[in-house]
Amino acid sequence: TYCIFSFKCILKNRGIYFVCDRQSTDKFISHVQHEWMRLCGGVKESEVDRAKNLLMTNMLLQLDGSTPICEDIGRQLLCYGRRIPVDEMEIRLNAITSETLKNVCTKYIYDKCPAVVGIGPVEALTDYNKLRAGMSW
Repeated sequence: TYCIFSFKCILKNRGIYFVCDRQSTDKFISHVQHEWMRLCGGVKESEVDRAKNLLMTNMLLQLDGSTPICEDIGRQLLCYGRRIPVDEMEIRLNAITSETLKNVCTKYIYDKCPAVVGIGPVEALTDYNKLRAGMSW
């Protein structure tokens, strides 16, 4: 069993955070790296459109109430220096294509050295050399 969350920090870091039992670590990391390499190799435009629709829907659903709206304004001020109107965000999101995604993934993921941190019993954590080798085909 495992649970997964992705994150992007204001400092332009990106990453993935997950929790799993010790027996699942290697398998889980292998699945994540396989999906990253699939993104680097290119995906269908229909997959990108589906992801854009899901992201836009989730972004709008998260703005339900004054507290989440204030948090969103704060994040946008830190990231962009201003509040991005929903229609502008939708235009930006719709400008993403499968080629854009491939280029970004190739730039930030493909053949890059991952930083790995383990907390708890880490004896089953995948060997770094194996992790590094999984960052390219």
